[in-house]
Amino acid sequence: MTITTLPISEIRRNERQPREFFEPTALQELADSIKRFGLMQPIEVRRDAGGYEIVAGERRWRAHQLAELTEIKCIITGDDLTEMERFKRSVAENINRADMTPMEEAKAFRRILDEQEGAEVGHVAAEFGKSTQYVNLRLALLDLTEEVQQHVNSGAIGTQAAVQIAALTPGNQRAVMAKWAKGAFAGDNELVHFAYALKQQQGQVVAMLVEDMSPEERAERQRERTKTRNSIDRIEQVLGLLEELAKADPMKLALALEGEVGKRLDQMDRVADAVAKARFNMRQAKAHADAREIALNPDAEHKSLAAPAQPAAPKPKPPVKKAVAAKPQAPAKADAAKPAAAAKKTPARPKAPARRTPAKQPAAAKTAVATA
Repeated sequence: MTITTLPISEIRRNERQPREFFEPTALQELADSIKRFGLMQPIEVRRDAGGYEIVAGERRWRAHQLAELTEIKCIITGDDLTEMERFKRSVAENINRADMTPMEEAKAFRRILDEQEGAEVGHVAAEFGKSTQYVNLRLALLDLTEEVQQHVNSGAIGTQAAVQIAALTPGNQRAVMAKWAKGAFAGDNELVHFAYALKQQQGQVVAMLVEDMSPEERAERQRERTKTRNSIDRIEQVLGLLEELAKADPMKLALALEGEVGKRLDQMDRVADAVAKARFNMRQAKAHADAREIALNPDAEHKSLAAPAQPAAPKPKPPVKKAVAAKPQAPAKADAAKPAAAAKKTPARPKAPARRTPAKQPAAAKTAVATA
């Protein structure tokens, strides 16, 4: 293996290599390091018409240009690999580093599946040491609008939130981005829950408008509303007891509960666990309440966005606002808060009797299977 020095001007990038996004700050840091200490690892190139094409090391080549250097250390390979074999080699070099973005991985997997004869998801996953689930979740990201893809590439939106957003219609994706741009979500976890809630609602109206309900349905809704609110109010009344216990002297507590301290602590742990689960469920409910505003009025969040180049013709309103869609799959498990578990505990709303011709259902959204 011979290392040689070549002029930067004679080297060009491989236009079909998997990496498209290079984080500017990290690239500048590498340029500064190369300028100070030199290049530690030569790039790999192959002879091509009119010069050389990069096989591996485009990031280092870009850093040299940023550092205004005119030459770079290279290893010239004489491989006889096909273009697809070189592409997969480049993917393999980058996929287990932080260098490749989720979108770059998704596009790389898609290209291999489209261009390599007989390629299947399971085969591609095994070839790069990934699970089939991992590859499928990356492929789901290709359903994201260009705007969301850019935020995923920059790291502003995490992969778990992106998977949930990818299951939404383009219009709902734009609506989510409008809320996100306004700072409506405290973090990626809230964005995951909101996108999942909207995914559940985009194919159905889960809560009928009051004016469309029969007197019996209105009465049932009012009873449910009163019962739920009263239950939460009674929980609030327990707050005073808990605050009193929190202020008690631990030594006096030990004397008062002599022989039962462990038993009573277990009791408090059960209460704390139930409170945590109830709070999580309320956060889920908040996500559904926010998502419902978009489901019932999909254009509300779009007003701040630029109009498309070719405005679409207005869609006629469906004759019915009530619809029932198939139960969606649980969301990806983003973190300790598990949306899927909460979703399973949420009882399904009974189907209301239809009084008009049902509206045509939209196509079902793609399912996100699990954590990327």
